[in-house]
Amino acid sequence: MFLSVIIPTRNRARHLVGVLSSLRGQTYAAESFEVLVVDNGSTDNTREVCESYQHHLPNFQYLYDSRPGLHVGRHRGMKAAKSDILVYGDDDIEAFPTWLEGIAEAFKDDKVVLAGGKVLPKFENEPPGWIERLWRADQTGRKVLGYLSLFDLGHTITEVNPLFIFGCNFSVRKSTLMEAGGFHPDATPHELLRYRGDGETYISRFIKARGYKALYHPKASVYHLVPVERMTMDYFCRRAFLQGISDSYTSFRDGHSRLSALFVRLNIMRKMLLSRKPTSTFLSHYLSGFLYHRREAKNDPALRDWVTKNSYLD
Repeated sequence: MFLSVIIPTRNRARHLVGVLSSLRGQTYAAESFEVLVVDNGSTDNTREVCESYQHHLPNFQYLYDSRPGLHVGRHRGMKAAKSDILVYGDDDIEAFPTWLEGIAEAFKDDKVVLAGGKVLPKFENEPPGWIERLWRADQTGRKVLGYLSLFDLGHTITEVNPLFIFGCNFSVRKSTLMEAGGFHPDATPHELLRYRGDGETYISRFIKARGYKALYHPKASVYHLVPVERMTMDYFCRRAFLQGISDSYTSFRDGHSRLSALFVRLNIMRKMLLSRKPTSTFLSHYLSGFLYHRREAKNDPALRDWVTKNSYLD
């Protein structure tokens, strides 16, 4: 089975080295996968880093697209990919040696349209105690810390809710992605924050709504860098603010009223964080993000047109 590995990146050459090095050490045959790095307008030495790996990874492409937005890089990689199995990874992951082997095994089942594995932390420094508590296993034994994109269901291959396949380790059939109309906007430069959307979460919701199969495979796992600046309350508050923007975008597209959509999300967040960390600070920043996006969309017809676009593939 041939796989297309797609790594969007922007100005993170020093992290990109880690994921490209881990791809050199895969147990999966090098001739059975391609690597496409999509540079979304970097001004650092991303191109030079990629050129240095072209001799080590036999099917390697460096693609450049100056348009900002993670969805731009994801779609550019999709259009250039030779395989129907698209393996999306962030530029700050390091793949298990069995990463691609596990993904290929998952997609041997024709009913599987989405697959991923563990996303384990690679802490830059010793994490504070409250981070460790958030990363602690729950009553079922699973570990999930969404604000750091961390996830561990253990050692058993199992069908999962598609929402538990996180974007930093997200393998999807191209045919399914096209059926969904592509990714929604996600990470954007700060000056374009109002154009943020719900990213790959939309794809996961699409898959769930249609009853398609998503598979967790522990071989298909990665380490995700957690830098010092993300192990702070300030970062978690910023992350809550961004989630508020994303959820406003989703509810706007779904036609939910502001108050009903907000109530549902706040209740979900309360249950997620309750008894682990005082929730009031996170919730207030989430609310600020949600209302910020609502105000921006109310006052700007161009933003409303953006939010309600049928597809972001172009």
